[in-house]
Amino acid sequence: MSVVTNTTTIGAIDAPSRRNTELMLLGFAVAVPVLAYINVGLALDGKLPTGVLGYGLGLGLLAAVAHLVVRKFAKYADPLLLPLAVLLNGLGLVMIWRLDQSPRLIQRAERAFGAFTPDAPKQMLYSAIGIALFVGVLLLLKDHRILQRYTYISMALALILLMLPMFFPARNGAKIWISLGPINIQPGEFAKIIIAIFFSGYLMVKRDALALASRRVMGLYLPRGRDLGPILVVWAMSILILVFETDLGTSLLFFGLFVIMLYVATERTSWIVFGLLMSAAGAVGVATFERHVQQRVDFWLNPFADETWAQSEQIGQALMSFGAGGTLGTGLGQGNSDLIMFAANSDFILSSFGEELGLAGMMAFLMIYGLIVERGVRTALAARDPFGKLLAIGLSGAFAIQVFVVAGGVMGLIPLTGMTMPFVAAGGSSVIANWALIAILIRISDTARRPAPAPAPSPDAEMTQVVRP
Repeated sequence: MSVVTNTTTIGAIDAPSRRNTELMLLGFAVAVPVLAYINVGLALDGKLPTGVLGYGLGLGLLAAVAHLVVRKFAKYADPLLLPLAVLLNGLGLVMIWRLDQSPRLIQRAERAFGAFTPDAPKQMLYSAIGIALFVGVLLLLKDHRILQRYTYISMALALILLMLPMFFPARNGAKIWISLGPINIQPGEFAKIIIAIFFSGYLMVKRDALALASRRVMGLYLPRGRDLGPILVVWAMSILILVFETDLGTSLLFFGLFVIMLYVATERTSWIVFGLLMSAAGAVGVATFERHVQQRVDFWLNPFADETWAQSEQIGQALMSFGAGGTLGTGLGQGNSDLIMFAANSDFILSSFGEELGLAGMMAFLMIYGLIVERGVRTALAARDPFGKLLAIGLSGAFAIQVFVVAGGVMGLIPLTGMTMPFVAAGGSSVIANWALIAILIRISDTARRPAPAPAPSPDAEMTQVVRP
């Protein structure tokens, strides 16, 4: 007996977009900063702050615009990246506003500059510009693989951005700013994204030569001499940045990013060993003759020394603020982190959170950063093309290194670098650049999670004959 069965090709099942999940998380990400804003107002004056409605509507509107653009143009993107970034941005705005209300900071600013200008309204404007850039990236960058065409152009642009601060006056001992009238730009924040694009395109082409052409010496796979060229160039550039700009943070970020991406591309542990040795050698060499770097190391080793207290007071006050916070913190609006002076809402804003939220709050705070890095790594694992994998891991690595460098410096784990905490610190360059970073990660995750198109039906498969005895 024979039975003829007609079968048809079944298309790919549409994957869930998770946009409703993102919307619910965004509601939570907006509600938490609004409640924190109310908490600060009650702690300071015993009544609701007058600007709570405007702050809540402003943050909610920015989050809604970003969500609608993601829903329309990146339907399958990771649902956690945008809410996590909004949560950090919102909490940063609250802490900056809280420090703006400090009578001590107002008096010091009036004595030093003749007038006090609050930073919270400017930070809200920078956040809006960051969201606008986020929207622009998603609208213009239809496919992240387009960036691969600009591999060497990206390197040239990154070098220009990193060298420009050399021609401008130093601020707080480091040349990391470009001053154009009232506008101050920190180009290193944007350079980290452009450098990641260059490394992704370069390593995608050279990964086989770097991974396979090596010699085994004492258990390590050592690269050939001609393959050491790229890492030597990057090492030299990071040292030059450290020498001429005395910018320890950018040089660590620059070189660390390259080592991470090199290891991911080649899977050779020897590159990490070489990277760490060369980084340590360069840092020690520069510290022996660069006075600014020596001072930062001295302040790190002994921040409470009487002879250097005038210069290291901020570091000492930051460490004491962490100790004053204890396990649960003093409560929002009830700390004394304004004693850190003008850097309380920028370089040392993490210590402000540490005092008022305590150890428990700091663990939750760092967990949010960890989740952003984890979602970036997950995006790299899910990406289907090697360029997307390397770019996602590069952007996630740059974000993680910056968080570690800033948190480690403020907590006394490593010397202070002068970089700012992503999304929460006062400053336009940082928040705008990091919103662009999140937008690129969302674009890569959308491409990675988008279901593959259904295969075209084959005429030969339209009918099969099943013979049964």
